[in-house]
Amino acid sequence: MPIYPFHRRVAGHQKPPADTPADTPETECLLKIFGRFLVHWIKISWADVVGMILLSIASNLIYKAPLASTRNFPITFTQSGDIVYPEFAYPNRGWVISPSVSGLLATLVPIGVIILAQIRIRSIWDMNNAIMGVLYATILGTLFQVIIKKLIGGFRPYFLEVCQPDIARASTHNTTGLNGVGFNRIMYTVDVCTNPDKQALQNAMTSFPSGHANAAFGGFVFLFLWMNAKLKVCANYRTSFWWLALVFAPLLLAVLQACVLSIDQAHNWYDILVGALIGTMMAFASYRVMYASVFDWRYNHIPLKRTKTFDYTPEIGKEYMEREVFVKKLGWGRRRRSGRRGLDWCRRGTPGAPRISSTIPTYNRQEDRVDNVGSGEVEQPRARRSEEWAERSSVGAVQGDHMV
Repeated sequence: MPIYPFHRRVAGHQKPPADTPADTPETECLLKIFGRFLVHWIKISWADVVGMILLSIASNLIYKAPLASTRNFPITFTQSGDIVYPEFAYPNRGWVISPSVSGLLATLVPIGVIILAQIRIRSIWDMNNAIMGVLYATILGTLFQVIIKKLIGGFRPYFLEVCQPDIARASTHNTTGLNGVGFNRIMYTVDVCTNPDKQALQNAMTSFPSGHANAAFGGFVFLFLWMNAKLKVCANYRTSFWWLALVFAPLLLAVLQACVLSIDQAHNWYDILVGALIGTMMAFASYRVMYASVFDWRYNHIPLKRTKTFDYTPEIGKEYMEREVFVKKLGWGRRRRSGRRGLDWCRRGTPGAPRISSTIPTYNRQEDRVDNVGSGEVEQPRARRSEEWAERSSVGAVQGDHMV
């Protein structure tokens, strides 16, 4: 209970409030509201969750399937008899970042940032749409890139290191009929490879497009769009330099995660470029599905709902400027007066929540009366004012259903 300066003497004789029991009506209200939200979320999202699970399983099965195409690669020799073709003759140095770690970073880092931002944004539906959008982008991008890998594919820069070709096998293992063909008969297929590890050989032939780049740009470009909307960097006022730098941080992470594979020669430059384009396309599409706009500063922070359409108007209303944004300035964002933490559950006006009414007395000199601010009551007789002033000096009274 707050204490005002002119109430200190009276308030000092009041007994301290008893400890609030753990099982209060407000706690029960929170649990009921969360339960209703969970049931509603399952009703509208179960099909999306099942679809994402099925597409993830399909992507894994397609990745393990055999290649659908046969590619030729050149084998030339020096005077000493050494094989020379620098483009595919790099050493196999292993992964700087493994595919599993790359996928986890591109998914969990954006989701972690989104969840932490809810400490200030406090919108359960914004958190839901943002997390689902990240999953949409990464899962759809993965499905696209594994299909392209198996139908088109391409040699990794270290392919010859893994293949260990022997052109003498061309006459005895020419199952494709494409060995020793082309100009000067220098083109061969994997029939001449001597490496018995079929899985390693297949991995060396699935360079195009880059799955690392696809995952990195799918997750981090979505995070870039989300942060731009929540921080209102490109909005109706000049933003801070630090906000601008922070918004572009996810793009830097995406480029680093994708291009690091050019260091260990796991991908060609065009593999990385196409993978980045696929991930970016999926991120933009997923963000637009989840939010009212991508770059329009009036609407790009508003999460769309499955059961309700959004009415686009030329001028955004105040209620939309105060909700689902991180920044709190110049009309954007709502400053909390009560200091209560948590999501917007069980606030005043919610069924079952305690009703709080302030009865702080104020004296109106012009009309010679005492007004009980917040209660709507006005006491007209001046004679009663001095008698009841001490009783009305308490700061506030909390009256709820549980106190009746």
